[in-house]
Amino acid sequence: MPGTDPWTLAVDCGGGGIKASVLDAAGTLHAPRIRVPTPYPLPPQRLADTIAGLAARLPAADRATIGLPGMIRHGVVVATPHYVTTDGPRTPVDPDLLEQWTDRDIRALLEQRLELPAIVLNDAEVHGAGVVTGAGLELVLTLGTGLGSALFDGGRLSPHLELSHAPVRWGLTYDAYIGQVERRRLGNAIWSRRVARAVEGLWPVFRWDRLYLGGGNSRHVTRTVLDRLGDRVVVVPNEAGIVGGVRAWSLGLA
Repeated sequence: MPGTDPWTLAVDCGGGGIKASVLDAAGTLHAPRIRVPTPYPLPPQRLADTIAGLAARLPAADRATIGLPGMIRHGVVVATPHYVTTDGPRTPVDPDLLEQWTDRDIRALLEQRLELPAIVLNDAEVHGAGVVTGAGLELVLTLGTGLGSALFDGGRLSPHLELSHAPVRWGLTYDAYIGQVERRRLGNAIWSRRVARAVEGLWPVFRWDRLYLGGGNSRHVTRTVLDRLGDRVVVVPNEAGIVGGVRAWSLGLA
């Protein structure tokens, strides 16, 4: 341990890239964030090896927090949308990969490969850990390859719901309606209006005290749409997915 407080390896695994850094207990980065493209096909062992390769380029850590896309319960993968495909998002599902990922104890695999105690959560949950205040009901929506979500009540993480797979309009899921492919196709202005409709549709379901929009695409939401959504909706930096790696431990999310 470098000093008296534990250092955390924080890893944010996305559909397009895997990012990592090491932070102290105060959330200060002790190395620039590094990134590699997400390799495909991606069985669990290859993901573990990729993360270990990033860790080898960073200062030594005492523990690790890893955020993965999909539904993770107690460190076990219930479902992951991208990593079961042949070549990444929107490519065919590989039955062998689907079998390898389903019910995989990914926390045990990563702890063994990294030789560190680890927390493994949905990536939006780690992102949320980096921004929530602990006051009231706080919903986190991450806009990236698809839609990630996490719900906190008084700073306590609620059971994960895969909102990304729920239908929102014209039979499309949230992933298909406001994901990266549609942002590129429509342009930021029209896409932002879709984000607004999605948020407004979720309001009567959650009635949050604060909604955080994060993820790499949150910076593309137009000012007009942010003004329309009001001051209960706040855009937060994508770096929260790394900083949340430290706070996940202090919030007791292990």
